Amino acid sequence: MTEFQLKSNMDSLITDVFEDVIKWRRYFHQNPELSYEEIKTSQYVFETLTSFGNIEVTRPTKTSVVGRLKGSQPGEVLAMRADMDALPITEETGLPFASSNSGVMHACGHDGHTAMLLGAAKILVQLKDEIKGEIRFIFQHAEELFPGGAQEMVKAGVLDGVDKIIGLHVFSNIPTGKVIMPYGTFSANSDVFDIKIIGKGGHSSQPEETIDPISIGAQVVNNMQHIIARNVAPLEQAVVSVTEFNGGTAKNIIPDSIKIGGGVRSFDQGVREKIVHRMEEIVKGVSEAHKASYEFDYIYGYGSVMNNHKLTEEMEELIKEEFSDETIMIVPPMMGGEDFSAFSDKVPGCFIGVGAAFADDWRNFPHHHPRFDIDEKSLEMGLKLLIKAPFKLLN
Repeated sequence: MTEFQLKSNMDSLITDVFEDVIKWRRYFHQNPELSYEEIKTSQYVFETLTSFGNIEVTRPTKTSVVGRLKGSQPGEVLAMRADMDALPITEETGLPFASSNSGVMHACGHDGHTAMLLGAAKILVQLKDEIKGEIRFIFQHAEELFPGGAQEMVKAGVLDGVDKIIGLHVFSNIPTGKVIMPYGTFSANSDVFDIKIIGKGGHSSQPEETIDPISIGAQVVNNMQHIIARNVAPLEQAVVSVTEFNGGTAKNIIPDSIKIGGGVRSFDQGVREKIVHRMEEIVKGVSEAHKASYEFDYIYGYGSVMNNHKLTEEMEELIKEEFSDETIMIVPPMMGGEDFSAFSDKVPGCFIGVGAAFADDWRNFPHHHPRFDIDEKSLEMGLKLLIKAPFKLLN
């Protein structure tokens, strides 16, 4: 088949399969499942992949699926990943295919990711004779909940033999028809912390008989704001956010202890380590200065997603060839977390953001919002990229 014939055939298949992609996206949206609970979702993906034929389909973990499509010619192995889990949010979109699972919603676009990768698999099976090497379709569970499904799948061996991996994510704040794909850093290290200040409780009328953990905790919170302001260089980017401060049971009782929790985002590993060190120094110093004790628990979450330069360069060429130079938007790295890093830490990876905003701005809501939705036209661009990437990266 000539290059012209191949392109023409692909374009025709995309038109035919796009209706299926919309159908699948709406099915997943109406039947969302939480992280590590994607029983029906993964079974639907397993059965659909199997129905295409010529794909070796396996279940590396309880709620994930991997499909392997081997081309007719030898070559490298390209993995393509889609996440499948939903969030514990009550949907307020009013869509005719809104969630039928109370308190659970696809509020981050994973329904679209799964549908696009299924569509790509259906088309690529029909182009098997034109493929060099192998395409591995990774349908991942539990992206939204640490420690994350990607890490679990890597341990299960889904990247064994893989040479490179790509992933797509729809973004409701990026116009449909645009893509983002920064070289180097894409997302932040996303960590969380828990602090317990242990004092000595008593009656509020006799504070001199107590060690007040509330006032000590307030000083801890205030001092932690100085970490970013005075310990991180202005050209570095990091965030320390206290989001929980819990303690006390009555207005006339000073409690024995209080709990503080929050999150930390950073890009540089050295900055990440410095923040951890300074946080504990502050908690220890303030607590001991007031004769209190403390417990400090810092949990390293998802690492920063780093786009491989060569692979990103090749994907940039593909996007410009298929669309235009203006399709690509230059944006700074995002502070959000993404466990695609577990894959891209092992093999060269490229993570791409696909614009999914509506032309009517009033319809656009941020990710993890109960009224989040995507312009389904965006799925066609994502589908095209997933179908044509193997021919760019393997052939």
